Amino acid sequence: MSGGREVVSKPHRKLSPEPLSEQAWAPFGWLPVADTDPRDGDSRLAFDWDDVHVNIIGHARAEVPETADGLRCQMLFRHETHTQAVMSLDVPAVIAVAPAERDFSGSADAESIRVFRLEPLQPVVLHKGTWHWGPFPVDADSVRLFNVQGLRYAEDNACMDLGARELAVDVVLS
Repeated sequence: MSGGREVVSKPHRKLSPEPLSEQAWAPFGWLPVADTDPRDGDSRLAFDWDDVHVNIIGHARAEVPETADGLRCQMLFRHETHTQAVMSLDVPAVIAVAPAERDFSGSADAESIRVFRLEPLQPVVLHKGTWHWGPFPVDADSVRLFNVQGLRYAEDNACMDLGARELAVDVVLS
């Protein structure tokens, strides 16, 4: 109760992870191809600040709210100065994404959010500006990630608080 009134939040949209495919991922980035594929090199990483950096990062389930059947995506992040490549090294994970041009001023923008399942050693590249959340582990406590992004990413890490706009989505994992 707040001020004598019960506060009721609207139900969250539920999304189940989609299988990853080139076509489904294309609005958000690209999937690296084998060096023998004629398309190798067609898509390129970009770092406006010339600060490309490779490291190992991780995300834990405890970083985000759990729901009865999965995890809640309350925030999205993006980097307007660089692309980002990420790959789970150890466990299946999920990543939520939305097109860079969305401003989340209404529910129509929230409808553009999609969730993908990433298997270990399955890399993805995010276009500059693509909104993203995770990857977070599907059923483990944490995920280790091979990560290529700008060294100064913290200076270019815009955050969209979906929860504050009542646009959060529940990622169904069971």
